[in-house]
Amino acid sequence: MVFNSIPFLVFAGIFFPVYFLLKGRPRLYWSLLASYFFYAWWDWRFVPLILFSTYFDYEFGRIIHNSNEPKRRKTMLILSMIMNLGFLGFFKYFNFFIDSYIAMMQGFGLQPSVSSLNIILPVGISFYTFQSMSYTIDVYRREIPMEKDFLKFATFIALFPQLVAGPIVRAKDLLFQMGEDKKFSWTNLNSGLGRILWGFFKKVAIADSIAPFVDQCFQDPMRFGSMHLLIGVVFYAFQIYCDFSGYSDMAIGLARIMGYHFPENFKTPYFSKSFSEFWTRWHISLSSWLRDYLYIPLGGNRKGKVHTYKNNMITMLLGGLWHGANWAFVFWGFLHGVYLIVQRIVTPVWRKFVALVRLPKFLDDGIAMLVVFALTCIAWVYFRAGSMGLDSFHIANQILKIIASGEDFNWHSTFNKYQIIKGFLVIGVLLIVEVTNVRFQWNHLQLQKPAVRVILFAGALWLIALFGTFSSNAFIYFQF
Repeated sequence: MVFNSIPFLVFAGIFFPVYFLLKGRPRLYWSLLASYFFYAWWDWRFVPLILFSTYFDYEFGRIIHNSNEPKRRKTMLILSMIMNLGFLGFFKYFNFFIDSYIAMMQGFGLQPSVSSLNIILPVGISFYTFQSMSYTIDVYRREIPMEKDFLKFATFIALFPQLVAGPIVRAKDLLFQMGEDKKFSWTNLNSGLGRILWGFFKKVAIADSIAPFVDQCFQDPMRFGSMHLLIGVVFYAFQIYCDFSGYSDMAIGLARIMGYHFPENFKTPYFSKSFSEFWTRWHISLSSWLRDYLYIPLGGNRKGKVHTYKNNMITMLLGGLWHGANWAFVFWGFLHGVYLIVQRIVTPVWRKFVALVRLPKFLDDGIAMLVVFALTCIAWVYFRAGSMGLDSFHIANQILKIIASGEDFNWHSTFNKYQIIKGFLVIGVLLIVEVTNVRFQWNHLQLQKPAVRVILFAGALWLIALFGTFSSNAFIYFQF
């Protein structure tokens, strides 16, 4: 069940009235049952998997919290991680490693008789696994107490707004909010609806409307010239941003109507002036998770430059692997690791150059943003190709080679000019809203002034109706 579908509208129309009629534990039971139904709509066979993980992580957390023996506490934490990563590894990476092993053996002239399994990837497993792991780790670190109420803990893991595609909401951010009943609030309703409408616009008016153009570019790049493919790459950068951040906006909006506050997951990432800044703006719940539970435990930047570079690279490689069972995703992570390392080396030199030539700040910032965006787009080429399967590197290299050649770099060589113009129009609307939002804070302004709310809501609905593609396409990050 996806947010931009008729079944979800029916689901929400039933869920919210009952939710606010109930109080206390009945409300938690209703939230949990509705969340399991929401997940079962995709494939009911994997609901027991969530239940299994939830129960055992709850028990691991209880044992860790109640024990004062360091060895026992560490053993329970390791068992929890083995269970969670074992499920994730089997469902998401089993065939990947088997196929990689077969390819390696064939490279040595051997023909191993190993068969891949027809394993279905449970939707959202990467998200709820990391969410559950963060709870156990935080209890082990004694940063949070164990949750005594299993019903509350199970609802925290399965709450439907963030269940299948994030944001990854940690226990310290959400569990304490479940301690009291949330009364219906018109402020929360208006604020939540504003976020949902904005997310819906990003999804159906931008991501889904430019998706066919992007698909054509990546499916058969040899048909097109360099300008057409360059536009396709730029469009993909905005497609994945609007698709994923649009889902996060809807999830945050739905949670807000319920009375919960989820952390922000995106903050205008394409305005970043460095890659370290980019990763504080893009998929914040994942990047902060990797920082707190991987990068910092590895040593962070505390042990000198070489160790910092190594930790950056390990973190980004595993971040790439988290996204999918394909070496192109790993290479995407590798590129971002390289970007972060090179940035640390080049930045001091660039700062001296800027001071020497007295480069104006607006020009300095503009150059930095363009460089970060361009290099991010190059990495996105491998990311997008990675979702296509076996020929991912070949496809990505073809696209970049054609763009670099400059062949047919003119407007007349492009196809589907109406789609291109429409795509740039809706991207322009996105950028205008994001730039002006820094000053006007549209969601806060619409809460303070009803007239502004009417104008913004009506404008969003008009843009959705005018530019939207209503195909109920699944969100890109469902596959991760």
